[in-house]
Amino acid sequence: MLADPGTAYSFEFFPPKDDASEAVLWESVRRIEQIRPSFVSVTYGAGGSTRDRTVRVTGRIARETTLVPMAHLTCVGSSVAELRQVIGEYAAAGVSNVLALRGDPQGGLDAPWVAHPEGLDHADDLVRLVRSLGRFTVGVAAFPDKHPESATLEDDAETLVRKADAGAQFAITQMVTDVDAYLRLRDLVAARGRDIPIVPGLMPVTRFGQLQRMTALNGQPLAAEVVRRIEAVQDDEAAVRAEGIAIATEHAERLRSEGAPGLHFITMNRSTATLEVFANLR
Repeated sequence: MLADPGTAYSFEFFPPKDDASEAVLWESVRRIEQIRPSFVSVTYGAGGSTRDRTVRVTGRIARETTLVPMAHLTCVGSSVAELRQVIGEYAAAGVSNVLALRGDPQGGLDAPWVAHPEGLDHADDLVRLVRSLGRFTVGVAAFPDKHPESATLEDDAETLVRKADAGAQFAITQMVTDVDAYLRLRDLVAARGRDIPIVPGLMPVTRFGQLQRMTALNGQPLAAEVVRRIEAVQDDEAAVRAEGIAIATEHAERLRSEGAPGLHFITMNRSTATLEVFANLR
């Protein structure tokens, strides 16, 4: 998909918590299906808390839609035996694309990472496990503003190289709010002799405070210019949404012009804003 000419477009969903949320999710999935994206992904909840729903939703997308699904998988709280079981469930459901992640500490970003006593400690270990169990296409995470546990961006580039050496075929970044940060990471990895495609993650802001909640979840800092533009219209809901879509469109256009292999839209299970950005790009 990422090897094809042109820009690959993908969309990210998370497993619903209840029946009402699931109805919203499927409405979004069907709308996204109409534009024929390269793939869609389904995340894990914090600490792997939604594993079963992730497996179920990803399998249903594979069975009931024309979309290509990619399932997230983390090391958090799982033994190797349990990870093998989940990978087998994905294969049985017709899912052959996996985003292999170490995952955040179970106590949150401020807690120390503790591996399951019978589990794995690093994402590159998980990549090797998934690749050993079948014909999977395996992606990994990238952090344009460096991982919260990394000392420098150079360390993150080295980590991404190790993931590529383990068999990762592409990477998707956390939400990009600073395009220059994405370009720095891409160039650092390329300078180390790796040509792994690194796809930037984008999320159009539709409500004031949404950026801050996202950075609290993923530990990535916010670009000052983006914060300034959103805060300037924070008292007008419609203006916040319009500015968020404008910022995401501008970032997407620049990323495309800089040769990003794809654009990965974080939908928050509501497709309208991301589809507006997509329409702007067309």
